[in-house]
Amino acid sequence: MTAYPMESPGLMQRRQTGGPFGVGVGIRCRMRVPAVEYFITQYDLEAGALEIQYIEEYFGEFPRKKTASEIVNRLKSRSHLILFATASLPDDPGTVVPVSYKVAHEIRMDETEPKLVDLVGRLCDSVQFEDRRILYTWIGGTRRDWRGQGHFRALTEQQEFWAIEHGFDEILVKTKNKFYEMRGTLDHLHFEVVKYERVAKDNAESKVYLSKRLVPELLTRHRGNRTVTQATI
Repeated sequence: MTAYPMESPGLMQRRQTGGPFGVGVGIRCRMRVPAVEYFITQYDLEAGALEIQYIEEYFGEFPRKKTASEIVNRLKSRSHLILFATASLPDDPGTVVPVSYKVAHEIRMDETEPKLVDLVGRLCDSVQFEDRRILYTWIGGTRRDWRGQGHFRALTEQQEFWAIEHGFDEILVKTKNKFYEMRGTLDHLHFEVVKYERVAKDNAESKVYLSKRLVPELLTRHRGNRTVTQATI
């Protein structure tokens, strides 16, 4: 496995001293997989926006990177969640780097931002927005050298914990047909396809919309698969 040569100063210092960007909530997730430990951190808006801007530089498949100001503007007026998974470098266990992230926010029937108005319009016949709280997974990903190790799944499960505790009824995800690993994880977590928009010229670019209705029983099911402890770092 090839390790990335740089690490995020924010994540490094927060893990060790609390850091310059603010304090996060660390959540150690021990899945029942031998020798695997997941460390998840939830960030406030400003600190999280800076970390997202940093980590997206490692995703060559993203045509356009999000800026910190763009992230703050999207999330500041709505309920949101910013999660990061970190891991040690294989050849330097004392060095911790961000390897995966997931950002979600509430989406409503009465949106005014053009992109969200378009999204609600596309899904109004497939998802019930009225009188319900919908959490939309906006952006996220896992750095290439850490894919297939369960980080994205761990973040998704923690997102479900948070969503249920904050009164959400459903989680909505938009992806592309070509992101097979992501679709596979969502399928394993019982997300259902609610709409498919085919791109005739290239089916790999087709848009896939998935959702999962949230029920309290999910919390018990997830606790059966992992042990979670919270710590201030």
